[in-house]
Amino acid sequence: MTIGLEEGARALGLAPSARQIEQLEAYGALILKWNKVYNLTALRDEASVRTHHLLDSLAAVAPLNRQQPGPGRLLDVGSGGGLPGVVIAILRPDLEVRCLDAVAKKTAFVNQVAAELQLPHLKGLHARVESLTGAYEVVSSRAFASLADFFQGSRQLLAEQGVWLAMKGKVPQDELAALPKSVDVFHVEQLHVPGLDAERCIVWARRSDG
Repeated sequence: MTIGLEEGARALGLAPSARQIEQLEAYGALILKWNKVYNLTALRDEASVRTHHLLDSLAAVAPLNRQQPGPGRLLDVGSGGGLPGVVIAILRPDLEVRCLDAVAKKTAFVNQVAAELQLPHLKGLHARVESLTGAYEVVSSRAFASLADFFQGSRQLLAEQGVWLAMKGKVPQDELAALPKSVDVFHVEQLHVPGLDAERCIVWARRSDG
């Protein structure tokens, strides 16, 4: 069953404006257009991009709203073509969103999206996470690496009271068990993505003195 973006967003507890729906649809179209040259994703059709990328990323927005209700800075690590970073930037214009990737053509795509969709608070950063500096209230990733590698690699970028938002498929019990005491996983949140028959969750964590 195919589900529309607006219908899916509302099922996720979101109330996007008509302009935000337009931006999401334009972003999906840009992914498909650039994909022919830049190989941003293995998905090649509009319905798959909508469900597996746009709605999948939208599923993180309501949980993010609860954890970070006010303005701040978000770094999306291993963002690729901007998932979930661009989707978050569209829905949360109060956040300064940076999409980090080690592949230059992917961050160039994010910067093109920011220009075309008029998202001045969105920027693509071409760098490796270990070499980056700065402080972010939220550091996110979507199937970027193992939890241990993600937390360790981005630890220096997390603000004092910041949180990690790690999007995963099924709950990664082995990865959770392998985490050091310096990481405090305070919530594993199950997600339901409209139109997608697959397990999804967010692992929320913060730095620990333990």
